[in-house]
Amino acid sequence: MAVKLRLMRMGKKKQPTYRVVAADSRSPRNGRFIEIVGTYQPRLEPSGVNIDNDKALKWLRTGAQPTDTVERLLKISGAWDEFKGTKAPAAAGAES
Repeated sequence: MAVKLRLMRMGKKKQPTYRVVAADSRSPRNGRFIEIVGTYQPRLEPSGVNIDNDKALKWLRTGAQPTDTVERLLKISGAWDEFKGTKAPAAAGAES
């Protein structure tokens, strides 16, 4: 099963809010998901990004692939840098 971190649309017509979810890549956009990782509110100024970094890191480490938009949101929250930062020192430590 290929897991993706992606956005799930919520909210009223023309007033979107999104949930960042871990879902099977074959399920529809607003269909079944495995776990809610955070929320994204693009209509706020500045836009609101609330992501549980622990959950996001857990999914990234188990092989979940983020969509382009979710990757940008993970960079804003700091989870992406932490994920990339923990991988690089482990490889450098293996060389020593």
